[in-house]
Amino acid sequence: MVVGYKKVALSGQLANVDIKLLRIFKAVVDAKGVSAAEAELNLANSTISNYLSDLEKRLDMRLCERGRKGFVVTAQGNLVYQASLELLLALQKFRNTINDSHQLLLGELHLICAEHTLGINNYCIVNAIDKFQKIAPNVNIDISMMESNTIVSAIADNRADIGITVPLQTYSQLINKSLFSEQMSLYCSIRHPLYHIPAAELSSTDLTAYKFVESPRLRAGQETHKDMLNWNIASRAHHQEARMSLILSGHYLGFLPDHLVPQWGVKDQLKPLFVDKYSYSNTFRAIYKNRSSNQALIDIFMKVLLQPESVTSK
Repeated sequence: MVVGYKKVALSGQLANVDIKLLRIFKAVVDAKGVSAAEAELNLANSTISNYLSDLEKRLDMRLCERGRKGFVVTAQGNLVYQASLELLLALQKFRNTINDSHQLLLGELHLICAEHTLGINNYCIVNAIDKFQKIAPNVNIDISMMESNTIVSAIADNRADIGITVPLQTYSQLINKSLFSEQMSLYCSIRHPLYHIPAAELSSTDLTAYKFVESPRLRAGQETHKDMLNWNIASRAHHQEARMSLILSGHYLGFLPDHLVPQWGVKDQLKPLFVDKYSYSNTFRAIYKNRSSNQALIDIFMKVLLQPESVTSK
């Protein structure tokens, strides 16, 4: 009689590649899908899928169903996800213990930033990275770009250590520190009917006849002026370049950061309207948890980030 043996999916020591694959799997589960995890991981959809397949082969388990019917974590996948949480937390605690014992900073610091946060007109983050790496040269810094309104929840859910964005609401469990500001103005394109009308002849009531592209401050409950309640929000775009394209078409009015218009080389094609009435300021803030498994690195980075010579205005 042939005696069968149960296949051992993971034997020997856990390699760095295993930990990398587990981190990717955790990020995909946290994001509730492969496509949703692309921005956070800075990886293409196909690359993430390949990594998941590699992990499934190494573990000899089917971790998730992914395809046209959507993303679903299997029972085995849930088990691996929970075990991954415990493993990654234990690794971070181990690093913290070593850091505290030998004053040697190790590990990773994950930053997530809103689009254009790292623009050429603002160097506070660049300066902070420079100072941080001189203090902690053995720490790797990961930077991801995400939509502004998803960053706060990502920090609250422990998907990153520090977020830099314009939060439209506050969370009691998060700390936020003001960094810099940018001026937002209402723009129209040279192709738009309002472009060639002298400012003295324009009335704000004229705006109700035209279409607008949505931006965070034009969403219900976030308006900065009561007139905005009567504007026709006819299009949506989640990124500044997309809003700019719609505005440049001449069919929409919308808000853009003043400092980006000349950077994009379209200053001669766009004109701000009713600057004194509708322009407003966005304040970018650094947000983070006060009690994180990565607190030692967060505290050091925040200290250098908030130094007066680092913080600037756009």
